[in-house]
Amino acid sequence: MEAILVDSVQNSLRHFMYRNAIFMCERLCAEFPSEVNLQLLAGCYLHNNQAYCAYHVLKGTQMPQSRYLFAISCFQMDLLKEAESALCSANEPGAEVPNGAAGHYLLGLIYRYTDRKRGAIHHFKQALSADPLLWAAYEELCALGSAEEAAAVFGEAAAVCIHKQYLPNGFSPQNSDMSSEDQNLNSARRSMDDVSPRQLKQMLGNNARDVAGSYHGTTASSRGSGQPLNGGSSQLSLYNTPSPVATQLSGAAPPPPCRNLQPNGPNLSTLGADSSPRSTVNSTIQAPRRKFVDEGKLRKISGRLFSDSGLRRSTRLAGEAATNATTIATSVAGNGASNSSKYLGSSKPSSVALRAVSIRKGHSWASENSDEGVRNEVTDDSRFNPTLANCSCPSGDNRTFDQDGASMPVAGPVLTSAKVLTGTAEVLGLLRLFGEAYRLSCMYRCQDALDIYSRLPHRHYNTGWVLSQVGKAYFELVDYMEADQAFNLARRTSPYSLEGMDIYSTVLYHLKEDMKLSYLAQELIATDRLAPQSWCAMGNCYSLQKDHETALKNFQRAVQQDSKFAYAHTLCGHEYVSLEDYENGIRCYQTALRVDARHYNAWYGLGMVYLRQEKFEFSEHHFHMAFEINPCSSVIMSYLGIALHALKRSEEALMMMERAILADRKNPLPMYQKANILMSLEMLDEALEVLEELKEYAPRESSVYALMGKIYKSQNMHAQAMLHFGLALDLKPSATDVATIKAEMEKLHIPDEIEDFL
Repeated sequence: MEAILVDSVQNSLRHFMYRNAIFMCERLCAEFPSEVNLQLLAGCYLHNNQAYCAYHVLKGTQMPQSRYLFAISCFQMDLLKEAESALCSANEPGAEVPNGAAGHYLLGLIYRYTDRKRGAIHHFKQALSADPLLWAAYEELCALGSAEEAAAVFGEAAAVCIHKQYLPNGFSPQNSDMSSEDQNLNSARRSMDDVSPRQLKQMLGNNARDVAGSYHGTTASSRGSGQPLNGGSSQLSLYNTPSPVATQLSGAAPPPPCRNLQPNGPNLSTLGADSSPRSTVNSTIQAPRRKFVDEGKLRKISGRLFSDSGLRRSTRLAGEAATNATTIATSVAGNGASNSSKYLGSSKPSSVALRAVSIRKGHSWASENSDEGVRNEVTDDSRFNPTLANCSCPSGDNRTFDQDGASMPVAGPVLTSAKVLTGTAEVLGLLRLFGEAYRLSCMYRCQDALDIYSRLPHRHYNTGWVLSQVGKAYFELVDYMEADQAFNLARRTSPYSLEGMDIYSTVLYHLKEDMKLSYLAQELIATDRLAPQSWCAMGNCYSLQKDHETALKNFQRAVQQDSKFAYAHTLCGHEYVSLEDYENGIRCYQTALRVDARHYNAWYGLGMVYLRQEKFEFSEHHFHMAFEINPCSSVIMSYLGIALHALKRSEEALMMMERAILADRKNPLPMYQKANILMSLEMLDEALEVLEELKEYAPRESSVYALMGKIYKSQNMHAQAMLHFGLALDLKPSATDVATIKAEMEKLHIPDEIEDFL
C-alpha cells in the first residue's frame, strides 16, 4: 500500500497535479507516519507555493534532508534566522551542511541577506567547489564583487571534479559476490582513472580560450540528451541533489524562483524509507532579482546657470534624446534559424547630441536567472526502501558498462569516459565565456563584457538571457539606441521572459519612447502581473508623463511583489525626489542599500539629495561610494567633481572632471562643469577654450552660450557677451533660465564691483 501511495504522489507531481499529490501524500503520512514521508509531503507543499505548510510539517525534524527542506520553507517566509539554524545546528558546529552544494548555496543567500558578506562569499565558494556547474553561486559572487576569473573557477580543477562525479571510483557492484565481469569492470575503472587526467589535460589545453574558441566555425554536434523518466522513475530520488558524493551526477543548486514555481518535471521519484535521501527542491529558493545599473540621462545641462553646481532642483534626473539619431533596424531571420547573425556592432546611432547628465537605474544583478539546468542524480539501489525496490522498474535504471570502457546511464543515454571528457571540456569552455562576461559586467567593464559576449556561438548569443545582458551592458555605456535593439531582440526571442525588462523600460524612458514604453508595460502586466519588472515598467510609463504620484504607486506595488528588488526601491526614491519629498527619498535609497550594498544607483541618489540640500560633505561621501563601485561612469565622476568643487577642493574637482571627460567624450556635463570650475579660479581663457570645444558636441545647448556670455562680461567684452546671451535666448531655454539670462543682460554695463552690492 505504501508503495502504491508513493507512486501515486510521484505521478501527480510529474503531471503538475499538486492538489492531488498533497491529498494522496496526506493519506500516506496518516497510514505510514515517518519522517521520510513527511519530507515528501513538505515537497508537495513547496511545489504548490505553500511554504507555511511545509514549515509546520517539518518543524522539529532532525534528518538532514528534513532540515534542508525546513530551511527552504523558512527562507521563503523570510525567517532567515530559523533557516540558518536548520542548516547549521548549534549542537553540532562542525557538522556538514545538508545537501552539499545546494545547502551551501542556500546558506550563502541567508548570509547575504543578513549583511554578512564574508560568510556569504565563503559558502558560495564552497558550493562551487562541490558542484562546479552551480552557475547561480557564481552569479552571486559576481553580484558581491568577489568572483574570481572564470578561467580559474571553470578550469581544470572543475573538470576533474565533474569527471569524478560522472565516473565515480566507489561504484560497487549490486551483487556481493563479484563475478569475473565485475572484476573486469573494476579493472577497467582503475585503468580509466589512470588515463583520464592526462586525457582531460589534453582536452582542456593550457589556454582556456582555445576551448572556448572552438565553438566558432563548427556545427552543433549531436549529443545524447537525457530522456524523461517513465513510470519507473521511483528508483530515483524525488529531488535533484547537488552533492559531491561519488554516486551522484552533478546536482543543481536551487535556482532563484520564478513567480509561478515549476517542479522538476519528469525528474521526480520516490523517497527511500531506510535512510535520509539526498534531495533538493530546485524551484523554491527565492534569490534577489538582480540590478543592472547606470542611468545616465539625456538632459539639459543648464540648471541654475551661474551657480557653482549647475544643478536644477525642479526636474527629475531626466534628459532628452537627440532628435536626429537614427537606428539601423536589425532583422532576425526565421524563428531562431541558424543563419541568424549577431547584431553586435551592426548599427550605431548617427549622432547623440546630449549624453547622460544624471542617473536613473539600478536593480539587483542581479534579476534572477532561474533557468539553470537540472541534472539528474543517480543513486544506488541500496539507498531505497526494500518495499519500493520491489516495484517494477525500467531496465534503463540498471547500471551497465560497455566492454570498450567504463560508462554510466544518465537518464537514458550511456556516457562513456570519452564522452564525459569531451562534454566536460565543452561545457566548461562555454561557462568560461559566460562567466567572464558576466563578471566583467558586474565590474562595469561593459565594453570588455560585450567583446566576450560577441565570441559566443550564434545559438547561444541569440537567446533571451544573453541579449538581455548585452542590452544591460549598452545601457551602462549610455548607448540607449543599441540597448533598445538588444532588448527588442530579446523580446522577440523570448517574449515570455521578464529578464531585464525593468532596464528596458528605463531605456525607453530615456529615449522618450512613450508609445513603445506603454505597449511594453501592458505586455508585461499581461504576462505576469505579480512580477516587480512589470510594475517598474508601468511606473516608468507614468513617470515619463510627469505623473509622479501614480508612478510612485506603481513602484511601491513592485516593492510589495518583491521586497528584495533593489531597483524598485531606487525608483521610489527617484519619484520622491521629483516630488521634493527628500526625507522619504532618502529612506527608499537606504532600503535599496540594505538589500544590495553594491547598488551604486542608491548611493548616487543619496548624493544627489544631499547636493540639493547643500550638505556637500555628505554628498561627496555618497558620490565617492558610488564611484568606488562603478569607476567607469562619467556621470558619477561629474557629480563627484561638483561636490568637490562645492567643498572648495577645486584641484581635485578638476582632476575628476578630466577623468569624466576621458571616460565619455560625448557627455557634455563634465566639460561644462570643468569650464565652470576654471571660471571660478579666474582661468577665463582656459574656460573659453573648453566651452568652444563643448559647442562641437552640444551646439544647441543654451547654458553653454550663457556661460560664455558671463565670461566675456568678466573680461569687459560687452559686445561678445551680448551676442552669446542673445544666442542662449534664441535656443529657447526654460522659463527660469530665460529670467536668469535677461537679468545678466540688464547688468551687462554695471561694473562687477558695483554688481556685488546690488
